[in-house]
Amino acid sequence: MKVAVLLSGGLDSSTCLAQAVKMHGSDSVFALNIQYGQKHQREIRSAADIARHYGVSTQLLDLSGIFAHSQSALLRHSENSIVHASYSEQLKALGGSGTVSTYVPFRNGIMLSAAAACAQSLGASEVWYGAHRDDAAGRAYPDCTPEFVAAMNTAIYEGTGHEVRLYAPFISMNKADIVKLGLELKVPYELTWSCYEGGDRPCGKCGTCIDRLEAFHRNGVRDPLETPEEV
Repeated sequence: MKVAVLLSGGLDSSTCLAQAVKMHGSDSVFALNIQYGQKHQREIRSAADIARHYGVSTQLLDLSGIFAHSQSALLRHSENSIVHASYSEQLKALGGSGTVSTYVPFRNGIMLSAAAACAQSLGASEVWYGAHRDDAAGRAYPDCTPEFVAAMNTAIYEGTGHEVRLYAPFISMNKADIVKLGLELKVPYELTWSCYEGGDRPCGKCGTCIDRLEAFHRNGVRDPLETPEEV
């Protein structure tokens, strides 16, 4: 069975790719990386490094024009800055629920639709997607919720004539669970990138940096990208 994996170059999608390769072999896995107008290119380089490490075929697809009118803080044309606070703090400021400033409108829906088209064209029967419970909490990222995944699975399955399904193996897991699995799979986390800021080192202050550091610490290990002052 061939599968297509959405690969951002981050921790979650890289672990997802590692699991797909373990289950199906590198020759049966295709990685799709998306340029969506993000502020930096660091994660794109990481996606290429991870795909090369696992020996999988990969494609970089530019969908940035779709998000030209969004002011998401993740986008390079946006005047909004990345919030340096944990997601729990950001959700608290929103009254307990609501999309955070780094949510890009229906980004995952667009990406999964593109991945489904690529998958069907390649004869792949599944699209793998690394959404997890922490991103869905408080609907900070509504396109990471179980409801969204179920709806997209139905849309993809019906829209491809029952040839392709969506698979989100981490939907009931948190980030610490994913790190635990990734350590067992020996994912080269030193090649990944999660920080929403660019630069040579992770900022350690944005929501995704904070979540990543906590996930490693909860497993009793250091993040290989940690700086000494973060230990």
